[in-house]
Amino acid sequence: MSAQASAPTALPDPAAAPAPVRVPPARTRLLALPEARWAAASTVAFLLALPLHLLGGPAWSWGPLYAVAYLAGGWEPALEGLRALRGRTLDVDLLMIVAALGAASIGQVMDGALLIVIFATSGAVEALATARTEDSVRGLLGLAPPTATRLHPVSGAEETVEAGRLAVGDVILVRPGERVGADGRVLDGASDIDQATITGEPLPVPKAAGDEVFAGTLNGTGALRVRVERDPSDTVIARVVALVEEASRTKAPTQLFVERIEHRYALGMVAATVLVFAVPLAFGAELTGALLRAMTFMIVASPCAVVLATMPPLLSAIANAGRHGVLIKSAVVMERLGQTDRIAFDKTGTLTGGTPRLTGVVTGPGFSEAEVLSLAAAAEYRSEHPLARAIVAAAQDHPHADPHMEAYGFRSAPGCGVTATVAGREVEAGSPERLGERTAAVPDTEGTTVAVRVDGVHAGLLLFADRIRPGAPAAVTALKRLTTAPPALLTGDNHRAALAVAERTGIPRDGVRAGLLPHEKAEAVRDLGGQVLFVGDGVNDAPALAAAHTGVAMGRGGSDLALETADAVLVHDDLTAVPKAVALSRRARRLVVQNLCLAGTFIAVLVVWDLAGHLPLPLGVAGHEGSTILVGLNGLRLLRENAWRE
Repeated sequence: MSAQASAPTALPDPAAAPAPVRVPPARTRLLALPEARWAAASTVAFLLALPLHLLGGPAWSWGPLYAVAYLAGGWEPALEGLRALRGRTLDVDLLMIVAALGAASIGQVMDGALLIVIFATSGAVEALATARTEDSVRGLLGLAPPTATRLHPVSGAEETVEAGRLAVGDVILVRPGERVGADGRVLDGASDIDQATITGEPLPVPKAAGDEVFAGTLNGTGALRVRVERDPSDTVIARVVALVEEASRTKAPTQLFVERIEHRYALGMVAATVLVFAVPLAFGAELTGALLRAMTFMIVASPCAVVLATMPPLLSAIANAGRHGVLIKSAVVMERLGQTDRIAFDKTGTLTGGTPRLTGVVTGPGFSEAEVLSLAAAAEYRSEHPLARAIVAAAQDHPHADPHMEAYGFRSAPGCGVTATVAGREVEAGSPERLGERTAAVPDTEGTTVAVRVDGVHAGLLLFADRIRPGAPAAVTALKRLTTAPPALLTGDNHRAALAVAERTGIPRDGVRAGLLPHEKAEAVRDLGGQVLFVGDGVNDAPALAAAHTGVAMGRGGSDLALETADAVLVHDDLTAVPKAVALSRRARRLVVQNLCLAGTFIAVLVVWDLAGHLPLPLGVAGHEGSTILVGLNGLRLLRENAWRE
């Protein structure tokens, strides 16, 4: 059990603190939706009218009730259909209303009302499917507490403030059983935090000084002081919601194709309906029978289920991935992920942790270890590269180095290195190959080497080692099973370091390309051929992320440019989420195909039945709308938790 943390004020007894409880996402109730309420009103009116009609009651007793059923269930789709018609688009909703009114005009009032009721119910189910998809992500916002306990920077006094008013640098107190009010880092204290809502981890995670915590996660029995590191608008929860909402507004290629043919199909269906009515009539058929068959044809041939086949599975998959820390930026990306047949990785910060440590310094003639470190740290101080941070940290820890030397004229070339003027001397730090230091005695090491030159003279070599991310080998293995080609490693680092990482992660030697500049990485991605998924994190990875069929960026350590360029973001830098996202996309695409086949089969069977035999209107209505409801519910299957873990 975690120890009780020290805090500037008296704290509640941890034993009395509530046990961590998982809070499920908010779920929209069916009757909370306007579409559902109108459908319910239509259904009630229909059910009241039906026995009166069937038992031979007077028309004044059941006629108004049928009228209520028509109006309650049909006014909204009729209005939307008329708006679409003004925009020169023939909406299938309008065709359903026309068919119902047509049935009523020939005395089939009950059948037309049944069509309206089932059609309205189908619309309510579709609205519920959309709402539940949004709720699965929006529910995260409700997990973030509305207030937080902020500590005064001098006196340590507590004040309760709105969580949205917290600023980077504020220190907050998180008591036992409370939800964390902001993304930040623990200053002191120890506890177990239930962060399943953010990371999907089934068990609470121990947290101590230096560990990162997320807004909305639930603290256990210890108290923590946390320094806020992200603005409330930029927390992991807020980013998940914003990106998934943005993705929900996009349409996948399959959906766009369906919508392109929908209008033409609707026009063709109207023409076919006219023929189904006119041809039998021309050969002496009865007016009522011909019109009834034509109305039935219009209903069963309408592509409602086809239109609903694509987006629910894709949006459900986006929402599920978002709950598990993979932000998919659009439905287009979700569909593309499943097409991946080749995977390529960056090395530093992607397959490795991106936090290299200095393991040695090889000095050149006339230079000391402390001098090389001091000059290199000053030159690299403004760089955001992981190696630059490691150099600065090493200089700060070295007993004789000076980490406070000032540098001027800082220049950086991604993939090459940096140049700056330090104490009147021009200092260059970067790849030995890029700085022309091939003649320097580069040690035989599996790590990364940085060469340092001062006024054009070789000053020394800095040797670094990085660690493999814990999930990298498992991710590479899983992706091998999902793709048709072996994975590749594309890096700007030296070949020796790249081969060492490839061997430890399961990437074949012939898939390694090292010493690449940013534009060369992009070319390498294009040279791989096929549908390449590239995973990277740095500024130098942005061209490759853009060139890939699908680009995935590391969310925690990724540069702003990489995050902007990528199609998807791994919020927690968990590489094992990549194969899961690809597999989820493929399941979504399979559901789309299933839905299209299901919808097409229903339409074909019902149309043939109507043309070749006699399909009763109520049965045609039930078959058509039933298929629409089945397709909508089938698309929601990917919201389930096990859809991510399968």
